[in-house]
Amino acid sequence: MERKRADRSSTKGQGKRRKSYKVVLHRSYIIDVLAENEISAMECAEYFIGNPGDVSTEIEKQKYNFKVGNIEMSYNEATETL
Repeated sequence: MERKRADRSSTKGQGKRRKSYKVVLHRSYIIDVLAENEISAMECAEYFIGNPGDVSTEIEKQKYNFKVGNIEMSYNEATETL
């Protein structure tokens, strides 16, 4: 979402009710892992790399009129090694 677009769509002060939406977010990482073998490297990446929390500031939440609720990792699978 572009900041300009979010700024135009802000409903702050307009009296509109906010709705709750579930948003699917896929993330991919390339991680250097020192391990005994490829399988172990993939397993370590899956189990020990955490799901980041909400990093928005209170100012951004007010400006764009949003709130982040529970964050749950829904897809976490290593499929190959480089």
